[in-house]
Amino acid sequence: MSEAAAALRLWGVTRLYAEGEGTTLEVFRDVSLTVMPGELVALVGPSGAGKSSLLHMAGLLEAPSAGAVSVCGRDVAAMPDRERTRLRRDAIGFVYQAHHLLPEFDALENVMLPQLIAGRSRKEAAAEARRLLECLGLGARLEHRPSQLSGGEQQRVAVARALANHPRLLLADEPTGNLDPRTAAGVFDALVQLVRAEGLAALIATHNYELAHKMDRALVLHEGRVVEGGTLRP
Repeated sequence: MSEAAAALRLWGVTRLYAEGEGTTLEVFRDVSLTVMPGELVALVGPSGAGKSSLLHMAGLLEAPSAGAVSVCGRDVAAMPDRERTRLRRDAIGFVYQAHHLLPEFDALENVMLPQLIAGRSRKEAAAEARRLLECLGLGARLEHRPSQLSGGEQQRVAVARALANHPRLLLADEPTGNLDPRTAAGVFDALVQLVRAEGLAALIATHNYELAHKMDRALVLHEGRVVEGGTLRP
């Protein structure tokens, strides 16, 4: 499969932040990576290494200081803001360390919302939300609000919400970082199983090497550079 078919491609990406009085902080420099459809890639590195910033570049939430980003074969540099927003909405799903569920809505409604925003009917949105939540083992918790769910259940709802609009690329930033090890393992296994079943590309940031070994390969972010960490699955 050619790189033109990549779900995500970054090449020569650099991110600098102004610190005042003419000084800049270099988060990373000349980063290039490719994630293909159906591939789960771990982005590994310690806290503060720049994993979140790199995911923001990949997710079109921030523009790189230099370099280029392509999502689903489309170079986003020349896109107007409205088109970039549409591509982010339609092609990319996000899972964060904090679930960010809306407390006044139940699990089903939280997963319906992004679909309704995208123009899907309530009937279609409810059916797809139910399907995803049942796949994640939450079929009996559809009408529970976030405050009535455990931390692991809340994060499963967040995973379902991220996949509700059938994105081609999933970006996850320490998606189990707030959970105890046993709960984290269960949520992560459910995420990986559903991502593989949906045939998505996924770039998942983690500092947990045990979780990273459940993916296809790892990219290690160290001192502002990304290096290939090798194939992790047998």
